[in-house]
Amino acid sequence: QVQLVESGGGLVQAGESLRLSCAASASIASINDMRWYRQAPGKQRELVAQITSGGYTLYADSVKGRFTISRDNAKNTLYLQMNTLRPEDTADYYCWAIGYGGTYRGQGTQVTVSS
Repeated sequence: QVQLVESGGGLVQAGESLRLSCAASASIASINDMRWYRQAPGKQRELVAQITSGGYTLYADSVKGRFTISRDNAKNTLYLQMNTLRPEDTADYYCWAIGYGGTYRGQGTQVTVSS
């Protein structure tokens, strides 16, 4: 089983940046699929970004060019660099890992972007 703990959320103004981190309790080197999702109040969960063990990345159209997903296998940590934040990026952000025979999710970290 893998435990995931997100950090790095907070309150920022539009145009500012944040970097989210997701620390895993086990090695992520063998986890092929890691993702960031977000969910805003009253809205459905949205896939923000995805990264495979081979470095392939995928982004939601709404964040392309502004967000960057990365992983540090040596530190067992997933990251999401978020630049030029917008009020519509306000949501709870969750880290997901699909591997070790299951799907694991962290408790989330809140991001609030004021206009």
